[in-house]
Amino acid sequence: MDLSVIFFFAGIIIIGGVLFALIGLTKKGSKHLNVDHYRVKWLSIEQQLKRDQPSSFSLTVLNADKLLDLALRERGLKGQTMAERMKTGAQLFSSRNDVWNAHKLRNRIAHETDVLVSYEDARHALAYFKQALKDIGAI
Repeated sequence: MDLSVIFFFAGIIIIGGVLFALIGLTKKGSKHLNVDHYRVKWLSIEQQLKRDQPSSFSLTVLNADKLLDLALRERGLKGQTMAERMKTGAQLFSSRNDVWNAHKLRNRIAHETDVLVSYEDARHALAYFKQALKDIGAI
C-alpha cells in the first residue's frame, strides 16, 4: 500500500473523529443532568410538606417549581421564562396539562394575595412536578 493512501485514510479518520466530537459537544437539549443532585434536592422538598404545617404547602410548590426550572435550564431548553422553556420542551412531558397546572398554582402563589393552598393541592402539584422531573431525566 502506498504511504500517501495510508495518510489519506488516517486523515479522514481523524477529521471524522473531530467532527463527531464537536457534534456531541454542541448538541442542544440533550445535556445530562446530575441525577443524584436532583434526587437529594427532590427528597428535601418532599420532606418539607407536612400536613400539620399549612405554611409548608405553598413553600413546597414554590421549591418544586424552582427545581424543575433549574433542570430545564440545565437541559439547555431555550426561553427567557420557565413558561417558555416548558413550551420548548413540551414533548418531553408525559402529562403536559398536569405540569402546567402545577406551574399555574405556583404562579398564583407568587403573584396573588391571599391564595390558600390545601394539603391536597400541594401534594398533587408535587406529584406533577416529580413526574416532569422524571420525564426530563433529572430524577
